[in-house]
Amino acid sequence: MSAEPDVLEEVTPELVRRVEAALAEDGIAEVEALLAGLSAAGQASILEQVADPERERLVELLKRDLDPETLVELDEEVRETVLDQLDSKDIAAAAREMETDDAAAILEELPEAERREVLAELPARDRAEIESALAYEEDTAGRLMQRSLVKVPDGWTVGEVIDHCREATDLPDDVYDIFVVDPSGRLKGSVPLGRMLRTKRPVPILDIVDPDIPSVPTSAGQEEVAHLFRDKNLVSCPVVDERGRLQGVIMVDDVVDVIDEEAEEDLLKMGGVGHDDMHAAPVRTARQRALWLLVNLATAILASLVIGQFEHSIEKIVALAVLMPIVASMGGNAGTQTVTVAVRALAMGELTAANALRFVAKEATVGGLNGIIFALIMGTAVVAWYGDWRLGAVIGAALVCNLIAAALAGALIPLTLKRAGVDPAVSSTVFLTTVTDVIGFLAFLGLATAFLL
Repeated sequence: MSAEPDVLEEVTPELVRRVEAALAEDGIAEVEALLAGLSAAGQASILEQVADPERERLVELLKRDLDPETLVELDEEVRETVLDQLDSKDIAAAAREMETDDAAAILEELPEAERREVLAELPARDRAEIESALAYEEDTAGRLMQRSLVKVPDGWTVGEVIDHCREATDLPDDVYDIFVVDPSGRLKGSVPLGRMLRTKRPVPILDIVDPDIPSVPTSAGQEEVAHLFRDKNLVSCPVVDERGRLQGVIMVDDVVDVIDEEAEEDLLKMGGVGHDDMHAAPVRTARQRALWLLVNLATAILASLVIGQFEHSIEKIVALAVLMPIVASMGGNAGTQTVTVAVRALAMGELTAANALRFVAKEATVGGLNGIIFALIMGTAVVAWYGDWRLGAVIGAALVCNLIAAALAGALIPLTLKRAGVDPAVSSTVFLTTVTDVIGFLAFLGLATAFLL
């Protein structure tokens, strides 16, 4: 089976323009021809890139031919508008073609009344599986797992398992592991498909089972699941309930999506953006971003109050007003480097209580070394610029102080927030900016007042 073409190769700007032009001229046949060869990800990319009016017409056109996986690939904001155009029968038809976890994720976004209508359109078995998935909390293994898997009794032989795989009609398309359970449904272990196919038919399946496979409870968080896949190099992982009974399986493709989502979420939070709002309405985007801008305003006022305490010094030495942004900016950038490393290490489980002190000490050392280097560079430049070695010494000392403070803040703030149960990616940069601005201005203007006046 050939690999799916890259979306960037499929969906070019020229293709998007041709689709929009065809829609503008009611060229339905041309639109269908342009989209016919696209993958689900390609169709989703087209829907995301066209303007809102064209998107509505495109959904109306594709309603019956829309690849169900396209809904999974869509950005959440765009998917919400697309789902608004589909009736319960259209959504139910798409849900029948999806994996249980994907169908549950789609239905969860619907209003309660519409969700019930869609569930009523589904066959009893599909409805029961999706309702079971929705019963688990979001972002847990129970929500992430697929119910479709190969589960066999521990009393079977290899031949019986092979015959079952050939004859059963409800097995998943892709199978990597065979899961073995006891009469009460408790997981006994798994057998890789390749190992089973190399074993003679009369051999009991228990003779080749691996009993020490990792598993996760249904309540495990998706980040924990992602760490397990990474650490154990898993392709699939069974999910069990509190009694050890097999409930489902998580596949590596779902974990890749989780890793992407977590990385994207942390990146957006560090920028003060709650979620990807590229496709959201301007008013909604402005409202969501305003909160962190308000917090930043408060911290900026605090830094201004510090500057205000040295107003007399700035009036006497105008050069201080020219140079003090350099100190604050260098501290902010150095702190951002440290906080980025710290947040990433915490998310990956690499920074823990066991090595936190070493990490803080290392970052403080790095801050000190960089402080000395840039103190020499900037001090020399200031002496050449203003002809005052004392002013050069003051800005050099302030840079050393602020870069050390920035490194300590960049390391300690995420650790403190994590210990307090707050996501370090959310507010680390806000606190960091406050520290580097206040310390930078205080150190520079304070030293200038003490030694230059």
